Amino acid sequence: MKEKIIALLTATFTGVRKDGLNQLARTLALQATTGEEAKTLVEKLTKAQVDEFVKEYRADVDKEVSDGNKTFETNLKKKFDLVEKKNDPKSGEGDSDTGKKEEGTGGIAAIVKAALEAELNPIKQELAGFKTSETSKARLQSLTGKLTGCKDETFKTKALKDFARMKFETDDEFTEYLSDTEKDILAANQNVANVALGGQGKPLFTQKNDTGISQGVAEYVASQKPDANMLSGKEV
Repeated sequence: MKEKIIALLTATFTGVRKDGLNQLARTLALQATTGEEAKTLVEKLTKAQVDEFVKEYRADVDKEVSDGNKTFETNLKKKFDLVEKKNDPKSGEGDSDTGKKEEGTGGIAAIVKAALEAELNPIKQELAGFKTSETSKARLQSLTGKLTGCKDETFKTKALKDFARMKFETDDEFTEYLSDTEKDILAANQNVANVALGGQGKPLFTQKNDTGISQGVAEYVASQKPDANMLSGKEV
């Protein structure tokens, strides 16, 4: 049921983040038991409602990632025993010692920053790759949904092949491409219909001979001539 709802949401709300639609589909799947109920739920949704849901979902996810990074940083500092400590005002150390401590603290901060970047970069790259993959899948689903109504198989094959080579920098670029493709599908379907009509034979009475008279009319006139009537009579 979840996959059916995802397909409905993707086809209806193009350009919306796939991860957000997945989460929305999970929620709706708990309320629908049949395909008809799922379709009804999706049809009741507005673009504003879906955008707000995805926005709140992403806010929660981003907060979890941020909290996770902070926890990771804290644990890393503890691991290397690099937690910054405040200077003890009663220590009696001079300005020279204070300067050395500040210099040491600055060095520690640089080490921590470098260590964090080394640990987080692979995670960031993995997340970026995941996002790109999910976006590509969502866009392919949207295109496939539009091509379902195309009657020109050659056009469908070429459209999918071209899509695999294309790159969209923004969701707006893809939305514009999808809109243009939808218009091309309508034109392709019209061409298929025109070809089908052109291949049909003409009615009997519209097929004309060398005299310009239709074959059906010529045969009828010939049957009314006296000679034709004599041939059709009985022997005496």
